[in-house]
Amino acid sequence: MTDVAAAAGFPIDTLLPEILRQLAAHPRLVLEAPPGAGKTTQVPPALLGADWLGDRRILILEPRRIAARAAAGFMATRYGEPVGATVGYRIRFESRVSAATRIEVVTEGILTRLIQDDPELTGIGAILFDEFHERHLQGDLGLALALDAQANLRPDLRLVVMSATLDGERIARWLDAPRLTSAGRSYPVRLAHPPARAGEAYGEAGWPFQVRRAAQQALAESAGDVLVFLPGKREIDRIAQVLAADPDGLAGAETVPLHGELAVAAQQAALQPAAGGGRRVVLATNVAESSVTLPGIRAVVDCGLAREPRFDPNSGFTRLETVTIAQASADQRAGRAGRLGPGLCLRLWPESRRLEPARTPEIAQVELSGLALELAAWGSDALDWLDPPPTGALAQARDLLAALGALGADGHLAPLGRDLLRLGAHPRLGAAVLRAAPAARALACDLAALIEARNPLRGAAARGDDLRPRHAALAAWRSRDAAALRAAGADGAALAAIAQAAEAWRRRAGAPARAQVSEGAAATAAGDVLIHAFPDRIARQDPANPRRYQLANGRGARLHEDSALFGEPWLVVVDLRRDARDSLILAAAPFDPACLARDFPQAFGQRRVVEWNEATAAVAAFEERHFGAIVLERRSVPATAADSVPALLAAVRARGLDALPWSATAQALRARVEALRAWRPELGLPDFSEPALLATLETWLAPYLTGVRRLDAIGAATLSEALAGRLDHRLRQTLDAEAPATIRVPSGMERPITYAADAPPVLAVKLQELFGLAETPRVAGGRVPLLLHLLSPAGRPIQVTGDLKSFWERTYPDVRKELKGRYPKHPWPDDPWSAPPTHRAKPRGR
Repeated sequence: MTDVAAAAGFPIDTLLPEILRQLAAHPRLVLEAPPGAGKTTQVPPALLGADWLGDRRILILEPRRIAARAAAGFMATRYGEPVGATVGYRIRFESRVSAATRIEVVTEGILTRLIQDDPELTGIGAILFDEFHERHLQGDLGLALALDAQANLRPDLRLVVMSATLDGERIARWLDAPRLTSAGRSYPVRLAHPPARAGEAYGEAGWPFQVRRAAQQALAESAGDVLVFLPGKREIDRIAQVLAADPDGLAGAETVPLHGELAVAAQQAALQPAAGGGRRVVLATNVAESSVTLPGIRAVVDCGLAREPRFDPNSGFTRLETVTIAQASADQRAGRAGRLGPGLCLRLWPESRRLEPARTPEIAQVELSGLALELAAWGSDALDWLDPPPTGALAQARDLLAALGALGADGHLAPLGRDLLRLGAHPRLGAAVLRAAPAARALACDLAALIEARNPLRGAAARGDDLRPRHAALAAWRSRDAAALRAAGADGAALAAIAQAAEAWRRRAGAPARAQVSEGAAATAAGDVLIHAFPDRIARQDPANPRRYQLANGRGARLHEDSALFGEPWLVVVDLRRDARDSLILAAAPFDPACLARDFPQAFGQRRVVEWNEATAAVAAFEERHFGAIVLERRSVPATAADSVPALLAAVRARGLDALPWSATAQALRARVEALRAWRPELGLPDFSEPALLATLETWLAPYLTGVRRLDAIGAATLSEALAGRLDHRLRQTLDAEAPATIRVPSGMERPITYAADAPPVLAVKLQELFGLAETPRVAGGRVPLLLHLLSPAGRPIQVTGDLKSFWERTYPDVRKELKGRYPKHPWPDDPWSAPPTHRAKPRGR
């Protein structure tokens, strides 16, 4: 290996000695360096001479294949060697390494496989995680696995986290690592927000013309190349067409695409300067944001959008979705214009719009079945995460893996799970391919490619819910049947990409070159394969409603009015639009239900179901044969005592306590307890509120329901006894003393007290029964006065008072005058303080 001199002019060069010093003393390091500082290509060669490395290799994790090839090529050139000698790379389906390779650039899935296959990382001395700010799921997983390996197996392993824009302080604290920052090479960049015209919002017809005007403005106001950031290949192709239609507006500049689907030669050409010193307009995805260095850029046009993965619950997959970029990405894109001199950045969104500060980690917003599979293979999920996977999403992913047959009942990897890891595909699609019969393996690969891609049918055909015409269109494309393609309304370019993906699937799965489907099985062949990808979405037609289906996962789904699948008794649902009640089926295929007994015997079962029948207000019991949540057969059986109690309690919870036959005594007891709890919580009385009683039905009510089958069979006396049973002897005595049900008034009679938790207790009593009583009676140990409702001899309200003494002094004389004339046979003494109390009229003759 020849020595490589440090490339002159890289800003990170001055920091290389400190990087070496820190890694000699610490096993982990955080390195912040802006684009163009040289971190990707200068740090790895500088580490080769470190004593701690010896003759071991350095791995560099690059999130993108374009960047991996470019970085390896640049470093190999510095050594004067071809790629695959001292410097090599490994990406999906492509490897350029040899026994002499010391620096190996790998993409994220490759790193995960390397660590899983050899947790001790034999022969590897350091792993550098480049562009970590992108926070891809596989990058987070790779670092978590590497940290676990370092902590338990390889304390001498060095780990370096590198990025242009990341929260270095937070990551350094998490890693317990030193943090170094490199200066960049940048010039001022002028920001502008050229206004859009009507109809130029993204997705509208005029949007490409706003991009064209911005590109023309950038060419006019800058001296070098223009970099246009677009969400994806579809938009790049469209903008390229619009620019080609007006070549004069580009002043001779060449239009160059740059995205991950380009051929390798086209990618490499995009990374080179224009021939003859001409100018270029580079139409790129966010691969150009930080992963690669483009020469000659002096202006940027930023549409403010990117394709990022999001979990789509309708399909059950993570899909790329067009989203607004974060502020950190916008800053990094603008910085691309200031690498060579003062630059210009035209932002195609209103200046008033506020962007989120940073990108959300993928782990927080994607489907996690692949991660759950990797964790099962690792044997532990007790990893050190910067942002841990959401608990609910991870549990849901494990449930899916179990349904697919990738995990056993103990949560460990089943043989299918190990095969899925080797295949390196989404577990749903991998299961469909691997579990397909040999004769259907090629068909399974076609279906996997179709499901991964956008619908290749256009117009009215695109709205069809039968998945099979999509495969028929693919077959027509392969056979060059132009008439069939036109009749199907198919997009030839989309089918070409799907065919290419299907070929890749077949190579990975070892499938034959063409689908082999017998004529007799053709109608259900696709569905027979796809049930292994969507066992949770196996659906049976509702006998009472032919447009409705019951799914194995317990949800309901429905066909739209013009469905081509109407009448099919069994479907496997590939895509749907979720609704609060029954979701709408967007794509499905029929299948042979005989496959269920053959391929999913464990999903069948027998169960006893007990329900509350609202119509009869009674408990009903059934024996059911089921597949998942789909009821195949049901027959009525007698309800037992063990059946009835849970069903009755469920009915009470559904209806509320008013469904029970409360007596006045029981209601009064509840009110007394709740009032005293409010006044004197320190007494420790149980909670008799409705939420508390409903939550504890099993404790206080269930023991009294033996033999009861109907709610109306619960007696009021039984209910009162059940409620009173919540109070032991001590609490009952306390309640009677502190909140008595009645009170003896001066007339000698017992009168009831009415209690409420949020109001004073009420004593309704005839006025004459209180003669001689000066002070208002109290409860709760004298803390709470009674509210007196004073009644006439006829029991009609006269006065409400909480201060009896004041009533006698101020109000009684006027009340006496009125009542004496109305009730002359009753005593109305001038002095109520000393008069004998009575509840009767005057004796005759007096």
